[in-house]
Amino acid sequence: MPNNRANKGRKRKGKDIDQIHEDLKPEKAAKLQNQEVDYDLPGNGQHYCIECNRYFEDEKAVSTHKKTKVHKYRLKQLKEKPYSQKEADAAGGLGLL
Repeated sequence: MPNNRANKGRKRKGKDIDQIHEDLKPEKAAKLQNQEVDYDLPGNGQHYCIECNRYFEDEKAVSTHKKTKVHKYRLKQLKEKPYSQKEADAAGGLGLL
């Protein structure tokens, strides 16, 4: 298992896995894929990888990104269901499931 320090030292921390799970819901995913043009973002905000929370310059960059180990590892992380607050409380001894 690789170190999980990659996101800690960054200037702009990315989204956590549970936040990305929320973005993968159909209503939010459609909104993220069909964003308005934003000239401050790479590729004017039109080429976005929801799973990795990254913008790209063009569609070719997105397709090559989806073949990388970083993207495949993120997909593997997203297969696991995120813990709910109820499960976290039970693990901490605050309640029963």
